Amino acid sequence: MTYGLSTARTLRTVPVSGSPSPVSVRTSASGPTAAELLDFLRRTAADTDLIASLPLDPEGRTWIRLDGPGGSEAWLIGWPPGTGTGWHDHADSIGAFLTASGTLKEHSLAARLPTDGWKTLELTENIDRSRELTAGQGKAFGRHHVHEVLNESATEHAVSVHAYHPPLPQIRRYSRTGAVLRLEQTENPEDWQ
Repeated sequence: MTYGLSTARTLRTVPVSGSPSPVSVRTSASGPTAAELLDFLRRTAADTDLIASLPLDPEGRTWIRLDGPGGSEAWLIGWPPGTGTGWHDHADSIGAFLTASGTLKEHSLAARLPTDGWKTLELTENIDRSRELTAGQGKAFGRHHVHEVLNESATEHAVSVHAYHPPLPQIRRYSRTGAVLRLEQTENPEDWQ
């Protein structure tokens, strides 16, 4: 199976039925917390009509942009069998993601990396974390969380919901060989929207 970047297409932006308006979400002065984003994702994943509305492509990931709480950016994402994101972070955004159907695997680093001024890092032992997230399971994370998300199934699609605050200013993509992590590319919103 290959877990490289896959072609994806933006389908449409939709409001989430039953989601609170930004004013009804308890937020800090700078927006919703990662835990509040995860709570929003739980409610969104429970909207079976919304989840069923995502067209699934056998070749590449598909997505729908959603209205997130408190000025956040949210996405419903379909994952064909054998697809993944590659190693990346979400820069200065906090976030959360939750599996709505199927199973996803997340590999992450249990350390905060320097944000600027490097191209290659040698990672220490015991820094790797892995978790399997089945339907209804999710994870909230802070700024500069480095991870990759994979659908390791050979036959089943997975669907997940993601939210970020502030809306993604950039995504940094990395390659990894053993203990060496290399910054490969920085993408800005116009690169994926």
